[in-house]
Amino acid sequence: MTTAADTAPEISTGAHRDAAPAIELTGINVRFSMPSERIVSFKEYVLKRISGKLEHRELWALRGMDLVVQPGEFVGVVGRNGAGKSTLLKVISRVLTPTSGRVVVRGQVAPLLELGAGFHFDLTGRENVYLNASLFGYSSRVVQRHLADVIAFSELEEFIDLPIRNYSSGMLARLGFAVATMFRPDILLIDELLAVGDVGFQEKCLERIHDFRSRGTAILLVSHQVGAISGHCDRTLWIERGTLKSAGSTDEVLQRYSEGFAES
Repeated sequence: MTTAADTAPEISTGAHRDAAPAIELTGINVRFSMPSERIVSFKEYVLKRISGKLEHRELWALRGMDLVVQPGEFVGVVGRNGAGKSTLLKVISRVLTPTSGRVVVRGQVAPLLELGAGFHFDLTGRENVYLNASLFGYSSRVVQRHLADVIAFSELEEFIDLPIRNYSSGMLARLGFAVATMFRPDILLIDELLAVGDVGFQEKCLERIHDFRSRGTAILLVSHQVGAISGHCDRTLWIERGTLKSAGSTDEVLQRYSEGFAES
């Protein structure tokens, strides 16, 4: 039986971990409870819940997921929309607690899971650097020392004191990536973010990512861009309806993935 302690992520910090896996997932299950009928208002929801007429159906976002990622590995994740790819990253980043299973995450995690996540759109870019960095555990004093570098990397010097509600999606991507990679994380999780922005900035991000990797950062990249996966990932996972359909060398998994699309 899996206990509550089994589902709680274990975190260890410090120097390089002598080849201990950066990520270990064992038997991860994530179940959501969804209303089985459309409810148009909060009042209707409350009345149905009180009267016991609220019916739910179970949605398994992940089932029996096992995964081990070593420091310095670059792992791709592919699958159709709704397959469970983003759920997997949220479990690793501790945004989401699994229904059951064991999660071991060693070191600092930098999750780039959603464009604009952790930003306040009424604040300026500069203010959002401090806000977003605080979510990664950085103090305002640390941010102050590295603020100029963050702004320079994002190439947003002219716009940094404007409210970010005026930013384009590419500008948000620049700022989010610059903050998340202010320091080298032990684990970097990327969910389609590099698909946004101009080619030059994408190349700049990839340079930083590969530098991190060479120094031991474990990287997971979720993308629908097969070229991005094949060009950078050591191995790849194919997730289908919450289960691991295939795992192995990137070329082999992408071939199976393409054949699966052709058959459907």
